[in-house]
Amino acid sequence: MLKKIFNIAGPCNSSEHYMLDPLRNIGEEVMDLIDSKHYFVIHSARQSGKTTFLWDFVDKIESEGKYYALYCSLEGVQELIEPERGIPAIVKSIKAALNDHNMPEGFAENADNSDITNVLRTSLSAYCRTLDKPLIILFDEADCLANGTLITFLRQLRNGYINRPRVPFVHSLALVGMRNIRDYKASIRDDSATLGSASPFNIVKETFTLPAFTRSEISELYSQHTAETGQFFEPQAVDHIFAQTQGQPWLVNAIARESVEKILRKDYSKPVTAEIAEQAISNIILARGTHFDSLIERLKEERVRKVIQPLILGGEVIDKTSDDYLYTRDLGLIRELGSAVEPANKIYAEIIIRILSQGVQDSVRSDYKDYEVPRYMKNGKIDMDFLVKDFQEFWRENSEIWIDRYKKDLYQYDEAAPHLVFQGFLQRVINGGGHVVREMALGTRRADLCVVYDGHKYPIELKILRNSRSVSEGLEQLSAYMDKCGTSEGWLVVFDRAADKSWDEKLYMRPEEHQGKRITVVGA
Repeated sequence: MLKKIFNIAGPCNSSEHYMLDPLRNIGEEVMDLIDSKHYFVIHSARQSGKTTFLWDFVDKIESEGKYYALYCSLEGVQELIEPERGIPAIVKSIKAALNDHNMPEGFAENADNSDITNVLRTSLSAYCRTLDKPLIILFDEADCLANGTLITFLRQLRNGYINRPRVPFVHSLALVGMRNIRDYKASIRDDSATLGSASPFNIVKETFTLPAFTRSEISELYSQHTAETGQFFEPQAVDHIFAQTQGQPWLVNAIARESVEKILRKDYSKPVTAEIAEQAISNIILARGTHFDSLIERLKEERVRKVIQPLILGGEVIDKTSDDYLYTRDLGLIRELGSAVEPANKIYAEIIIRILSQGVQDSVRSDYKDYEVPRYMKNGKIDMDFLVKDFQEFWRENSEIWIDRYKKDLYQYDEAAPHLVFQGFLQRVINGGGHVVREMALGTRRADLCVVYDGHKYPIELKILRNSRSVSEGLEQLSAYMDKCGTSEGWLVVFDRAADKSWDEKLYMRPEEHQGKRITVVGA
């Protein structure tokens, strides 16, 4: 018998993959909605278990025998913008799904596909009239529909729902995707094309989000592997994986798979340690697999940029009720931690910075033949003063070029250019064997970095000079961060973007004593 694996490609099934019960958190609530004949939404980030949940839920409904349950993916319809093509394609998708599920025949047998404003509703009504049990439909990838197809689809479902007391229609229905229903209107080309309400689908009773794994659930998942192979994940490894992923399901599985199959090469006599887990995380980040493709593409969207750019800068918290903020949160890119807003997890934070600073990294590699860490080593430690002096020179010669590039490239994060260029410049330290701990959060007015190399820590604070209090504020913030890092020496890099100042005024290095700590203030 083949051993199970940690799945990172497609839906999970219990015969082949290690997995938790997909219905463990919201299954009962969703079942209550179905019994009450409600329509609802399930939204969650990419590769967080939506399809696995839907498949298991269909099986559960069918096993109880009260309803017919249909899973139908609309992914294949996403390119069909015009309803003349999109609506018939949706009807065909439903018919194919019914056939795949061995459901009763007869759906859309005499459908008039030229009547695009009614064909979906009338086909579903006629089919429901023939059934001996109520019909449940779970539409996966519903948020991929766009423009005319989307609004025509929603209108017909809404009309069918409203007329159910007189005309048979779908008993309960779910729209499933990455985005919440309130954001579907963003896909509609003509803002005047609405359903007569603030929501394009105002009959939705409830919305659900699939929760990430808790620390104990990660342990439970990994214990399945231990029970089958004898190989265990040390508690410190589980702690580290949870801290880095915040329980994002794909990341949790990918780290385990990388550790077990690639690093330890299925030698089950060796445990997965925190060090092994960290190496797995580094490998996954460097590989930049397909899981990160969606994240990378989203960074190009103006709506996402409005949230992520202030986050990089440590700017003020934006309106948490705004569509841009809610959209970015629903995509799984950010999370709320009390009053603060952070990247959804540390791995996503690292990917965001690496992608946005990739051009700088490539430039440094081509322009500096000796860009690796040894250039900055002194007595077995990084000579951070030398490194920041080198950056000052790089910034003086290249700042205008890079700010202009960030205005014109696909991402357009020009406001964050100083922070991104500095972090791209620091990437050489990582390439040489160290790593950078990044602390980013909206509302802090700060960006904390800690370079870690060979057990030594070098805390750095990045600030934009906005007023006379910026430096004193930066000293206070860096001092607090140094307490967190457990160090007595740090560097405050202050970017002065005033056009009327010379470089001689902007570039300086000034050591200061602050609260018993040595802080070098670096002008840039």
